[in-house]
Amino acid sequence: MRFTSFERGGRKAIALAVHDGWRGLAEGETGFPGTLQALIEADGEALPSAAKTLAVAPEVRLEDVTLLPPIWSPEKIICVGLNYKDHSSESGFTQPDYPTIFGRFNSSLIAHRAPILCPPFSEQLDFEGELAAVIDKTARDVAEHEALAYVAGYSIFNDASIRDYQFKAPQWTPGKNFDDTGAFDPYFVTADELPPGCDGLHIRTRLNGAVVQEASIADMVFSVAGLISILSRFLTLRPGDVIVTGAPSGVGLARNPPLWMKEGDMVEVEIERIGVLSNPVQDRKAAA
Repeated sequence: MRFTSFERGGRKAIALAVHDGWRGLAEGETGFPGTLQALIEADGEALPSAAKTLAVAPEVRLEDVTLLPPIWSPEKIICVGLNYKDHSSESGFTQPDYPTIFGRFNSSLIAHRAPILCPPFSEQLDFEGELAAVIDKTARDVAEHEALAYVAGYSIFNDASIRDYQFKAPQWTPGKNFDDTGAFDPYFVTADELPPGCDGLHIRTRLNGAVVQEASIADMVFSVAGLISILSRFLTLRPGDVIVTGAPSGVGLARNPPLWMKEGDMVEVEIERIGVLSNPVQDRKAAA
């Protein structure tokens, strides 16, 4: 199943991909099954039940609606750094034996087609295309071999970072949480539609059409299952929590000269069998 979240007439809505396009319903419309976030936070039968309802709902043209992140206010967005060996090397870090973990706040999230905004006081806006996994049931002290049973599905994330703010202190939080930098979308694809842990799928980031990052998800140091197991040892993962699994090499910071995103750029992150997340880049002052 493939879903997307959107807004129509100021109301939250959900759509399902069908053979001839998309069909969906908004809050207040007859048969509305709930938002995607609410369905994921409910029991395991909620998504299949909603799919049956949406399959016969009115047609939706995604070009005519405002898309939303699939999950727009998760309890936790847990990001993983240095999860591809080549990226650790290009960033000047020894590959860690334990995941480098930091948090994002939902206030930074934007959807497909929404602009990533450059702040007026930094030029160091960087791209980081990543796979996002969404949890569908409470997970605590989960064994790695059982961990993928806790995944509802997958989406695409661009962990756009303000590098000079990221490295102002040992903790990376400021540079990873600027408003309008956490691009998350365009589709949520249920886990049963994809290889376990998305292993072997290809991820690619393009800036103005040129490929700047490219890797197999199989190259991750810590797999989706491994990350869930490790994270669940020290915190309780809850339905709707998002794990952003790390970026491959090729980031702008590591290039000589550095390659920063700027006003007028277009950045795209593509993951095989999931889709393409596209965002223009704008100056924050111009967008105000």
